[in-house]
This record gives sequence, C-alpha cells and structure tokens, in this order.
Amino acid sequence: MKENQNEYGNDILTLTDDDGNTLELEHLDTLEYQGDTYMAFIPAEMSVEDEYELMILRVEPEEGTGEEILATIEDEDLLQTVFQIFSERLENYFEEQEQEELSREGY
Repeated sequence: MKENQNEYGNDILTLTDDDGNTLELEHLDTLEYQGDTYMAFIPAEMSVEDEYELMILRVEPEEGTGEEILATIEDEDLLQTVFQIFSERLENYFEEQEQEELSREGY
C-alpha cells in the first residue's frame, strides 16, 4: 500500500490487488469499530460532490508478515453497519464544512 498526498492535502492510496491490478483511491475517513479499524475511500478521480460508491476496507495483519493490509469485508451485516456509521460521519463533516464556508462569506 503506497500513500501520497496531492497538492490539496488529500490522502491518495495506490492499492494493488492479488492479480496485480492497481487502483487509486482517496481516503476519506478512518474509524475503530468493535476492535477493528476500517477505512472509507472513493476512487481518486472522483469528487465528493459527484455521485459515488463508498468503498470500505478493513485494516488487518497479513498472514506471515504481520504487515497491515486492506481487506474487503465479507460479512454483509457488518459492512452495512460500518457503512451507516461512515455515511453519518461524512454527512456531518461536510455539513460542518459548508456551514464554516458560509460563515466566512458572511451568511
């Protein structure tokens, strides 16, 4: 997992799957839930203003090396729960950002 920051400070990760395919993702948020760490992403070429599908991955140790890797979540109920938490957190974050921007503009 390689991590970069673009000129605006967003975290961009380049992930490589088991077949050697690469995908660039923008990291939006991280949360701890029931002892595990989860990360939310959108494709790097997308904007949060665009309609997008949130990608949620779990941080877990790789067998043998113990190195942290990002893995898909197989449990649909768990995925739905974590998705809901991320959705609420991101919605609140962007509402706060919008309010701050309006305050700066004098509204």
